[in-house]
Amino acid sequence: MSTLEIKKAAVKDLEALQLIGRQTFSETFAEVNNEENMIKYLEESFADEKLTAELNNADSHFYLAELDNKIIGYLKLNTGDAQTEKQDRNALEIERIYVAKEFHGKKIAQALYAQALQTAAELKAVYIWLGVWENNHRAVSFYTKNGFIQFDTHIFRLGDDEQTDLLMKKDLIH
Repeated sequence: MSTLEIKKAAVKDLEALQLIGRQTFSETFAEVNNEENMIKYLEESFADEKLTAELNNADSHFYLAELDNKIIGYLKLNTGDAQTEKQDRNALEIERIYVAKEFHGKKIAQALYAQALQTAAELKAVYIWLGVWENNHRAVSFYTKNGFIQFDTHIFRLGDDEQTDLLMKKDLIH
């Protein structure tokens, strides 16, 4: 029987992170976005220098979901100054939870979310927050099911396209 492993990623995992990051973002958004904007976003967001800096940032935490020696998803968390939008210093941001399309519905995202909760507890975060595209109904439903509530919105730029993200949060009790 296959066992899912959630492992902390490091700079040595750069290439694997780039591959799963590009794959899952494309699977999630390519059909509903302009190709030029997608290419630009993928090139910039998963560039060697950018990802290496993020992996080396003590306030960012990457985790890879591995099944049968294959990376099938990943999680990116931010604290402190690494948060994409200024929040409480005692907050934890879930910047990304992505799972390969063929593994949707198999509880992989739930396992990555459990890792986020564990990291939040270790860091004594008072709440978890995130931004999710208002038209990503699958993700909005996932976070709502897990107790997140919307508290604001912000603009996410994908190339020249301005999209509205719902900002959602969940208070934590330690």
